[in-house]
Amino acid sequence: MKSQEITKRWVDFFVSKGHTAVPSASLVSSDPSLLFTVAGMVPFIPYLTAREEPPFKRATSIQKCIRTGDIEEVGKTARHGTFFQMCGNFSFGDYFKEDAIKFAFELLTTSVDDGGYGLPAERLWVTVYEEDDEAKELWLKNTGIPAERIQRMGKADNYWSTGQPGPAGPCSEIYYDRGPAYGVEGGPLADETRYIEIWNLVFMQYQIENVRSKVDFDIAGELPQKNIDTGLGMERLAMILQGVENMYETDQVRPVIDRAAALSGKEYTSAESAEDPHHTDDVRMRVVGDHIRSALMLIADGVSPSNEGRGYVLRRLIRRAVRAMRLLGVETACLPELLPASRDAMKGVYPVVETDFDRISRIAYAEEKAFLRTIASGTARLEDAVAESKAAGVQLSGADAFALHDTYGFPIDLTLEMAEEAGLKVDEAGFRALMLEQRQRAQADAKGKKGGHADLSAYQEMLGEGETVFTGYGELDGESRVRGIVSGGQRVAHASTGDEIELVLNETPFYAEAGGQSADTGLITGDGFVVEVLDVQRPVKGLSVHKAIVREGEISSDALVRAAVDRERRHAAEQAHTGTHIVHAALHQILGPEATQRGSYNKAGYLRFDFAWGEGLSTATRSEIEEVSNIAIRNNFRVDTKVMGLAEAKALGAMALFGENYGSEVRVVEIDGAWSRELCGGTHVANTSLIGSLSLLGEQSVGSGNRRVEAFVGLDAFRHLAAERALVTELTEMLKVPSGQLAERIASTLNKLKATEKELDRLRKEQLTAAAATIVGTAQDAAGVRVIAHDAGQIGGADDVRNLALDLRNRLGSEASTVAVAGVSNDRPVILVATNEAAREAGVKAGALVRLAAGILGGGGGGKDDIAQGGGTDAAKVPTALAAVVDAIAKR
Repeated sequence: MKSQEITKRWVDFFVSKGHTAVPSASLVSSDPSLLFTVAGMVPFIPYLTAREEPPFKRATSIQKCIRTGDIEEVGKTARHGTFFQMCGNFSFGDYFKEDAIKFAFELLTTSVDDGGYGLPAERLWVTVYEEDDEAKELWLKNTGIPAERIQRMGKADNYWSTGQPGPAGPCSEIYYDRGPAYGVEGGPLADETRYIEIWNLVFMQYQIENVRSKVDFDIAGELPQKNIDTGLGMERLAMILQGVENMYETDQVRPVIDRAAALSGKEYTSAESAEDPHHTDDVRMRVVGDHIRSALMLIADGVSPSNEGRGYVLRRLIRRAVRAMRLLGVETACLPELLPASRDAMKGVYPVVETDFDRISRIAYAEEKAFLRTIASGTARLEDAVAESKAAGVQLSGADAFALHDTYGFPIDLTLEMAEEAGLKVDEAGFRALMLEQRQRAQADAKGKKGGHADLSAYQEMLGEGETVFTGYGELDGESRVRGIVSGGQRVAHASTGDEIELVLNETPFYAEAGGQSADTGLITGDGFVVEVLDVQRPVKGLSVHKAIVREGEISSDALVRAAVDRERRHAAEQAHTGTHIVHAALHQILGPEATQRGSYNKAGYLRFDFAWGEGLSTATRSEIEEVSNIAIRNNFRVDTKVMGLAEAKALGAMALFGENYGSEVRVVEIDGAWSRELCGGTHVANTSLIGSLSLLGEQSVGSGNRRVEAFVGLDAFRHLAAERALVTELTEMLKVPSGQLAERIASTLNKLKATEKELDRLRKEQLTAAAATIVGTAQDAAGVRVIAHDAGQIGGADDVRNLALDLRNRLGSEASTVAVAGVSNDRPVILVATNEAAREAGVKAGALVRLAAGILGGGGGGKDDIAQGGGTDAAKVPTALAAVVDAIAKR
């Protein structure tokens, strides 16, 4: 049975049982604590935890999921995969244990002809929580599975919770016996390779508190509304129904493995034992099959490769697949062969991978191309460092790993993998220490912006009194009441002059940062106090939190206040937000519908817009985008906002942002009707002429397959253009030419400057060559090796030290000789070491000497045994670095 048929039967069965079919949510999780949707129940968490009222009592879904926590195990077992599909059925205060058990058994054992999966009942085993007698009795009563095939397990295996105080409950798991060829008898307690788990039924019935660990907590009582959350692993069931050895050989993955085998000339044999001679290659092909599919699905859901977050996970998946193919002997680009195979295997269930394949493939192929360049530049350097570390009997240093990352773009995970293959460990702690300061700065900035709130429990408590009512669509000031104040991480009754607080009102006209639009600022005043609002965020859904400072007096909880938004700043932000929609529409008009939004940021007078596109925009294209945008502004298009159902909005063609989690009711913002129609919760001007003007600042890449444009709007656009006009006026006066001839005169001046620099460079090289005869006389003996350690002072660039060092090495002849030349270019020291054959035979290696010197200079470097180059940041240490080279040769 094909995977597409498995998922269809699942949905059809549960719809027949009164469930609402819910489409899969994006792989990009709307939960800020998760990078990805990691389980089928994630989209339903607000309903299962009673944070939101569910729109249905019963639901079913086939949820796309990504987990990469055990990525190193991919390909080595039958069960570990990064992308998988979780078939789920859910009850929110409706049916409970008995129906959940009856539904599961019925669907699994009903014949194929009658719409089920046709599994033999005698091959099914069940586990229940050790204290859940009720579940065991229900299995016996409703299924006929004998007691000897129902096993009890403890909390570690058969009890579900979030790990926090809240809902929890026992679970019951269904296993399939694959037969004696796969292990010993005795059920799941004896062997979970032979008995493979396929379905988990979670009975959410208790409220827990005082959580000390996953298995140590107190049960506070039963939930007023008991829920069902079940999940069946589609790939595991497909493995059984298709009669294959593991999930990689199912119909959605095997075609990629077959293509990898054909490209590499290797035979795939399904080897799972490390003793099997085919095992290593088979694991690599399984890694390729898994990772290519995961990359396809992530890009389809709007993720692009980058060096952080979700983008880094995608980049790692692609790079691991490419590296596995290289280890199979394929050193050329392989994704143009592998990705279409995955597309064809997945398009039956997910048509978007075919309709959006041009964009998906452009991003993936560009990432592979970039990585192949990285491998070419960094592999030789890594091999040198590994060889030297092994010769010295030490691990690969953190400094070497950092240099590979910093200089060659070599990711640390690849360094770790390649070093492990060579039998060498890496000082990962040293590498992390070198990276820590930069990462801490980035994390501190993000935390200060989004997560610098008190413990969420304080906000959950205030949310229990109702969501914040946002009045800012229709008014910019109004009366309200203080619901709560947080200061220093604690909820307080009042705050006084100078206190930095987080303030929650019952109603507010202040826009909380969302959808790319920056937060409002302004004042909250009342009887005897003035509070300045600096930022507004939503730490929990539905609650607006004003980050503020008390400027005068004392404010108390429950106080009556007047909240007033800074009108000028809000208007400028609205100009930018509507301008963003106009730029998006202009991109569609000029580049086509595939230039879709990937992110945006709008603040007073400024907009930034990221969109899907694989190449830079020409000057003419940028000018056209700017012109179309300003024509739309001039035409005074009406900007309308409508509230409607999500299905209706999509039917109208309203554009949605990848990864956003929309409710059943949405706001649609239209500019001139269908010219621009987007789902958007932000605030906008009433008509486009209120923007004034829009001036593009530039365009750049923000990762493979994504571009970014930036622009000023309104008065900021005018000021930008006025500043450019002033600059042009200053240059025309300085160069004594009309503005129309300015570009020609500047080009002529630059050409003359380049010619002068070229002549100076020639004279400098002649001086260095002339000085070489004198420098040779400074050679000194260091334990049988003639050594020149020369400080060349100020140089034009690295080529100067290279040319001088090679000239000096030639002048020293065939006797064991080493030359180290250092100089300073643009305030940064550069050093090059060159050895001749006799010196290398005497144990002198240029690469090791450069790393020693570059470390003293505050940097890194490397190369081969004959020539190596490095640099640093501390030019004052050049004499010390050269002396260290001589000393190392003498003490070798």
